[in-house]
Amino acid sequence: MTLVLCLTKNGYIQKPNRTLLKMNQKFFKVLILGTFILGVILFFSLDLHRHLTFEALKSQQAAMEHVYVENTTLTIFIYAAVYIVITALSLPGAVVMTLAGGAVFGLWTGTIIVSFASTIGATLAFLASRFLLRAYIQDRFSDRLKKINEGIETDGPFYLFTLRLVPVFPFFVINLLMGLTPIKTGIFYIVSQLGMLPGTLAYINAGTRLSQVESASGILSFPLLASFAILGLFPWMARAFTGFLKNRRVMAKFSKPSKFDYNLVVIGAGSAGLVTSYIAAAVKAGVALVEKDKMGGDCLNTGCVPSKALLRSAKMLSYAKRAKEFGFEHTHIDFHFKTVMERVEQIIKKIEPHDSVERYTQLGVDCIRGEAHIISPYKIEVNGKVITTRSIVVATGARPMVPAIPGLDQVQYLTSDTVWSLRDLPQRLVVLGGGPIGCEISQAFARLGAQVTLVGRAVRIMGREDDDVSDFIQETFIQEGIRVLTGHTTKEIRVDNDEKKLICTRNSDGQEVPVRFDALLIALGRVANSQGFGLEKLGVALNPNGTIKTNKWLQTTMPNIYAAGDVAGPYQFTHVAAHQAWYASVNALFGSFKKFTADYRVIPWCTFTDPEVARVGMNEKDCLAAHIPYEMTRYGIDDLDRAIADSEARGFVKVLTVPQKDKILGVTIVGSHAGDLIHEFILAMKYNIGLNKILGTIHIYPTLAESGRFAAGVWKRSRMPKTAIGIVERFLAWQRK
Repeated sequence: MTLVLCLTKNGYIQKPNRTLLKMNQKFFKVLILGTFILGVILFFSLDLHRHLTFEALKSQQAAMEHVYVENTTLTIFIYAAVYIVITALSLPGAVVMTLAGGAVFGLWTGTIIVSFASTIGATLAFLASRFLLRAYIQDRFSDRLKKINEGIETDGPFYLFTLRLVPVFPFFVINLLMGLTPIKTGIFYIVSQLGMLPGTLAYINAGTRLSQVESASGILSFPLLASFAILGLFPWMARAFTGFLKNRRVMAKFSKPSKFDYNLVVIGAGSAGLVTSYIAAAVKAGVALVEKDKMGGDCLNTGCVPSKALLRSAKMLSYAKRAKEFGFEHTHIDFHFKTVMERVEQIIKKIEPHDSVERYTQLGVDCIRGEAHIISPYKIEVNGKVITTRSIVVATGARPMVPAIPGLDQVQYLTSDTVWSLRDLPQRLVVLGGGPIGCEISQAFARLGAQVTLVGRAVRIMGREDDDVSDFIQETFIQEGIRVLTGHTTKEIRVDNDEKKLICTRNSDGQEVPVRFDALLIALGRVANSQGFGLEKLGVALNPNGTIKTNKWLQTTMPNIYAAGDVAGPYQFTHVAAHQAWYASVNALFGSFKKFTADYRVIPWCTFTDPEVARVGMNEKDCLAAHIPYEMTRYGIDDLDRAIADSEARGFVKVLTVPQKDKILGVTIVGSHAGDLIHEFILAMKYNIGLNKILGTIHIYPTLAESGRFAAGVWKRSRMPKTAIGIVERFLAWQRK
């Protein structure tokens, strides 16, 4: 509801009484609904519909023409008013009224009157449907209508125009259904007037020859219906033809080879590139995979795999420090940092065969080691050789962002790409950035014995999460000895007599804060690898953040070039890259027949700190920013039997639901193995399973997975009907007597 602000006599702004607004809204709804019901009752009880039959029209044609000659203006006004009322109330008789317009007013005058009267009436019906039903329908079926709403917002006028061109679709149904969608009233009016014009002309023309027409059904002959059907298909054909011409114009300046070496060439062998190649090979396409560095990309070599291996080693040390929690007096673990990092390297080598050249060659992929340069949409140069392809998928990933910090050139800084080369543990480590990468590495190195200072410009670490989540992790970090400087902006780096210092300023008061360090890790996000291999020469558009601009099919502004993974965004996660790869490969290979829209409805992610933070869907910040109402249910994992037995009784499950419903808007889990526990909710959201179904599902005892069912139980208990429970209580008490 729009919030109206009112000025009082004293000039102060005051909010109107919400209860009064709701009462007024309810009154108008009752008034409109009552008017509609009354109109329908009067129409049929007074037998008015007998005047709107084809036979009645033919018998009264001469009389109506006489009245029109005697009182032209009044006749037009009354006719238009009646027409508006009939269409606004969705009453039968619009066809006969249109024929009457042709018979009485002639072709052009009749067309103008009917065109405006029918559109005005249709718009009134549209507005009534919107006022009475849209809020309820959208709330009740929000999940099912989301795709429809998105389609209407982007292509609503096109769909409406097509429907208006085909009289087979009852216009009153279109009026009512469109009122339930987000299409704007002005657009509805204009498109309706234009779309109904051909049909109006046909009926008005038939009305001018009323004496020759035997029945109303005779007007809609098969040839006429076929003509309207073709007319309705025309916008779709025109749209497809326009797209064809646009693509052809873009590609016209490039010479197309008479034959191709490959159906698809994929640039980049990270998660997106590997999955794209795999799918193309599975359908027996000719596919080449070009990689200038290592197979597996960032995830295998510098990202997911090494970081999780390091976190696992660090967690073992944390268990040793918590020995008394597990019933041990004390433990002592001797280790060498070099050995820990060598283990990380060995883990990478064990997983390498999954992403190796040998494996993908066996699958049918031509793996080419070298740097790709896109010469044209059809040609790629690698190692001095030009290969031809029908389509290209760019999956070049991203790299760590390194800001221009004064004095940075005086030190050898680390990033998430280079930190794995360390073999000596830095005594003092400064981590710039409080996002997932910065948080994970900070905790790992602190547990391995480094003095870690985490510096972030934002007021909280993990800024995308709710405040209670980031506060929980920050408090954990502080307890583990990590110095957390949030709300600090990096100013410069100074080196004095081999003493390295990061100078940052406190945002609250501008005070300079020096932080000494032996090693500096920059973890301030990642930048897409979208330049330097030919896209800019082809004119492929980029987004402001440097990612490649793609449409809903992951197609770039060059029709046969697609992009997937970190280089495309909007989510820079390995699992999203693999998800996008399916759409990119299938659309690149078969897009001329059928394209598939990339589905981002349910995107999960996890930050692998200890405890982990996993999320799917919306959190409270998202809902508040988007003005989406929600109810929050929270279950404390400290109450879970298995968590207590494991001495991991910390964290919580937070579920956001649609008010008064069990439909899940989003879930955040903070706790041990949160990244594994979140999948029950991912599945539930993907297939519209509510909390009631989760509550009714048997979970093994004792497991951490029970936390999902207990969270659903908290939601259920808070919504138990007190009146019904009171009645049951009295009934059971009576039974005991």
